[in-house]
Amino acid sequence: MTKALLETLILMVLFSATLPAESEGTPKSPNLIVIMVDDMGYADVGFNGCEDIPTPHIDSIAAGGVKFTSGYVAYAVCGPSRASFITGRYGQRFGFERNPQYQPSDPNMGVPIEETTIADALQEVGYHSGVIGKWHLGAHEVLHPLSRGFDEFYGHLGGGHRYLPEELTIQDSYEAKGESESYQTWILRNREPVQPTKYLTDEFSDEAVSFIDRNHAKPFFLYLAYNAPHLPLQATEKYLARFPDLEGKRKIYAAMVSAVDDGVGRVLESLRKNQIEDDTLVFFLSDNGGPETKNASDNGPLRGDKGSVYEGGHRVPFAAKWPARFPKGVVYDQPVISLDIFGTIAALSGAPTDPERPLDGVNLTPYVTGERSGRPHEATYMRKFDSGSFIVRSGDHKLVIPGRDEKAQLYNVTTDIGETTNLAYKDSDIRDQLKNKLDAWTDELIEPRFLGLIHTEAFQKKNQKANGKQK
Repeated sequence: MTKALLETLILMVLFSATLPAESEGTPKSPNLIVIMVDDMGYADVGFNGCEDIPTPHIDSIAAGGVKFTSGYVAYAVCGPSRASFITGRYGQRFGFERNPQYQPSDPNMGVPIEETTIADALQEVGYHSGVIGKWHLGAHEVLHPLSRGFDEFYGHLGGGHRYLPEELTIQDSYEAKGESESYQTWILRNREPVQPTKYLTDEFSDEAVSFIDRNHAKPFFLYLAYNAPHLPLQATEKYLARFPDLEGKRKIYAAMVSAVDDGVGRVLESLRKNQIEDDTLVFFLSDNGGPETKNASDNGPLRGDKGSVYEGGHRVPFAAKWPARFPKGVVYDQPVISLDIFGTIAALSGAPTDPERPLDGVNLTPYVTGERSGRPHEATYMRKFDSGSFIVRSGDHKLVIPGRDEKAQLYNVTTDIGETTNLAYKDSDIRDQLKNKLDAWTDELIEPRFLGLIHTEAFQKKNQKANGKQK
């Protein structure tokens, strides 16, 4: 053997030793699909006990994987919740603590460009990313999905949308003035407007299937962000006819949820057809709790609804499946949070994260598989700056400060999911411990970086009119 050949063999051995070991049973980094619905009630899926709205396809995610009974989002309204999910960090750390106004000319009205999105991180390890549906993280060009790590976008930039194609009369999204007009725009394909021809939920489901069919041969991340069942309540006869025994708002709401369930079924079937079901991690969740009186959603046993610091505001339907790794039929009771989706995929894929902006989410995989015991989080938090409201949950207990200058309340949300019995005086030691945790967390936060939708004149007038009707 020549000296040169010997040196080559030694280098090959040394190089192979640096490669990660991968046994035959170890799955590769999975594709990621996050299906996020808008304003769905905790009890409006079959896996959380719903009886009047069948959701077989959504339920199959929980049955084929994990049902998170204490699944939370990081905020109780849409925009901040989504900003936290997409960055894996509490939005209060970077000033996203209000629903943004629809301001295409304002580069500060959204997730700061300094923050890393899931798509940014996954792009670094070869993933192809797409977002379909609702964005709500900034309408300015520099905040557009294609400027935030995504390779494809088919959706709307604002906080909601009308569903019937004949009502979408504004072609240019950047010509829309304010939130109301943004609901009437055409849909953007990447940066170009296209005119939908179908019920919007069906349009988004079609595009999701197309995305999977086109990209199944490479690692991908699909963020399927349905705006349903957010207002306005609109459904086609195809879905309304499924609920002859329901009436009024609940009937329309049920039809909207049913349309989403059909879409989820089509997405799951596309994974099977393309033979990538085992290699795909699918999460399903709502962006916040249901606004029960507005859209006839049902938060079941939970107190409060969308916007509330009680469980109904931020405890949501939450499930995940990954056939290659997650066992079937797991009911996981420890608190998890939407921030963990980023934490999980970053750990599985080796996607880089910014050490100066560390994730608040964690990798759920070892907890779900039983490789690791204990709780994923020492505590989870929320601050609502404008109302002076706060939450911290640690273990079985949750401290609630309902508003500015109001006394702290303490609940055992394991035994009292409806938050009916205030333990703040009985268990003052636990109350004080949680308050100390909360104070330490809030010291790390900044104030909101932009005025929210609630500060617009149009929103205030609409709210005054609604309150007048209620009186």
